[in-house]
Amino acid sequence: MINPLRSEAEAFRFLLGSIVYFGLIGLAAVIDSWLGLAVFVLATLALFAWWVRARRQEPPLQVASRQRSSEDERRILVIANETVGGQKLTDEIHRRAEGRREQVLVVCPALNSPLRHWASDDDPARAAAQQRLESSLRRLRELGVEASGEVGDGDPLQAIEDALRTFGADEIILSTHPPGRSNWLEKRVVERARERFAVPITHVVTDLAAEHDEGR
Repeated sequence: MINPLRSEAEAFRFLLGSIVYFGLIGLAAVIDSWLGLAVFVLATLALFAWWVRARRQEPPLQVASRQRSSEDERRILVIANETVGGQKLTDEIHRRAEGRREQVLVVCPALNSPLRHWASDDDPARAAAQQRLESSLRRLRELGVEASGEVGDGDPLQAIEDALRTFGADEIILSTHPPGRSNWLEKRVVERARERFAVPITHVVTDLAAEHDEGR
């Protein structure tokens, strides 16, 4: 999950603002219940307006990898969920790693339904992601690509940021379903990732239905 408090100063401002927010509402409610409701509505609207304005003014966060590879090494970070075992994705990873001293890290975000997420029921989503990840790693090793993998945060952007903090990627391969069937494309994940991370990103579209038909 994305942490909106990226520094101690931001955490302090958030704490101070929360105290003032609830303090004003509580004080008004003691005087009169309707006054308390009015203050709650006005304070909430003011807080929302401030948040929207701050989001518009905030520049894109450029998160670069913390570690760098040596000159003869290529470190590739792969982000994929349901398409993680797709033929087109594995072929692209193999092509980019061939003939190089490569390190490949495959991260499979554990996508979950909103209801299960709010209920903190992430186990089924993580188990399904782990199964897809292991199948993909076996396929890559059969192709001669030494790859490791892990299940990441359900938010693909947060999964990328978490991985970059420990894996110094030279490039990122982000795999999605085709347009019209991809939630990530609907949410502009590829564009937002390119705005946010100072690492080259390759977008691979994997059509699992077409691959299944070709395999018959």
